Amino acid sequence: MPQKREPKKSETIEIRLSHEAKSAFMQRCREDAVTASEAIRALIDARIADPREAPEGRKVHWRMVAAIAAGMAIGAGAAAPALAHASQASHAAFDRLDRNHDGVLSYDEFRAR
Repeated sequence: MPQKREPKKSETIEIRLSHEAKSAFMQRCREDAVTASEAIRALIDARIADPREAPEGRKVHWRMVAAIAAGMAIGAGAAAPALAHASQASHAAFDRLDRNHDGVLSYDEFRAR
């Protein structure tokens, strides 16, 4: 009789992070000797798991989860002012290049910079 295999991990979730938050998260993962995927799966497992039914081999290391969450929050908080400033500067730069103010930057407008 064939052995029953574990289901493949084939689903993905795309998230948007600031560069600072991603860097802090990756650094924390390196310090904890886990891959980013392992850390994110642990966060998801912790979020959906019923602690009374968690098998011994799949229990989440709560210190690691808390450290990752704290690192992401600190990174996102530190990056927010810089991202807001960069966005304003980007809009101003685009407006200077978009000479006819149609919201589209043509090759001629780009070349005339």
